[in-house]
Amino acid sequence: MTHTRMLVTGGAGFIGSHYVRRLLGAGGPGDVSITVLDKLTYAGNPTNLDPVRAHPGFRFVHGDICDRDLVTDLVAGHDQIVHFAAESHVDRSITGAAAFVTTNVLGTQTLLDAALHRPATRARFLHVSTDEVYGSLAQGSWPENHPLRPTSPYAASKASSDLMALSYHRTFGLDVRVTRCSNNYGPHQFPEKVIPLFITHLLDGRKVPLYGQGFLNVRDWLHIDDHVQGLELVRTKGRAGEVYNIGGGTELSNRELTTLLLELAGAGWESVEHVPDRPGHDLRYSVDHTKIATELGYRPRKDFTEGLTETFAWYRDHRDWWEPLKAHAAL
Repeated sequence: MTHTRMLVTGGAGFIGSHYVRRLLGAGGPGDVSITVLDKLTYAGNPTNLDPVRAHPGFRFVHGDICDRDLVTDLVAGHDQIVHFAAESHVDRSITGAAAFVTTNVLGTQTLLDAALHRPATRARFLHVSTDEVYGSLAQGSWPENHPLRPTSPYAASKASSDLMALSYHRTFGLDVRVTRCSNNYGPHQFPEKVIPLFITHLLDGRKVPLYGQGFLNVRDWLHIDDHVQGLELVRTKGRAGEVYNIGGGTELSNRELTTLLLELAGAGWESVEHVPDRPGHDLRYSVDHTKIATELGYRPRKDFTEGLTETFAWYRDHRDWWEPLKAHAAL
């Protein structure tokens, strides 16, 4: 069995830490060791990695993907890179785009250069992106070859990093694979995102802030387990130079999602506060994941009602995890 040495950037965040726990936990592939590189910004939480910290194949490095010397050093000792590290909150990008360009574009380019110039065989590069690069969609679902039309500074920075990654395949032949996922949910998600924000507000007896009336904004929801399933299929079986959409298959308006969360909390619509919509708010996202289903056998396995119920229960039972985060971020 060939042993794979993996560098996972942003591995202390919501999606990255779930990925690391999955690969190094019971039922994982068993043929990998993982180094997590994370800057530990506000959304990176080292406790997310506690379940695998004692694993002999685990190592943590506190650092920045824009640190060229550090990245070059680390990539030299790894065969594959799984790149999660990113600034990812749309609202924050509207009030300050510079950090998004620096981390998402320059940081990605720094990693790509290190993968390309690795002393041994070039490293495989799995670049984790988002459906938001496609912009807003009135009907139907985006295939992977749909033009990129990002509307927020966050989405524009991710689209730029996608194109940079793909250019390294087309120009240099680097084994780059890009995934674009729909909206993720599940445990350990930083409570600025809509599902954990609403859950934790409701658990505290606070009102939840719903943009507008909630009818117009529609999202496809993807459980974190299904996202990780898709990522592993692309990492192990995908084709170099290709983009793969990873969707969840559950499309809901924000109002429908709010209704489900209110029911789980035993609360009524008096717990909802309608707030002005944010600038340039995309109305609808929907990815077509036919390609990854047909080529790699992907299918979403987690029923949304079950997944949302489990997520609600996790936040209810883990106040010690999210209360300090909300207090520090003044959420």
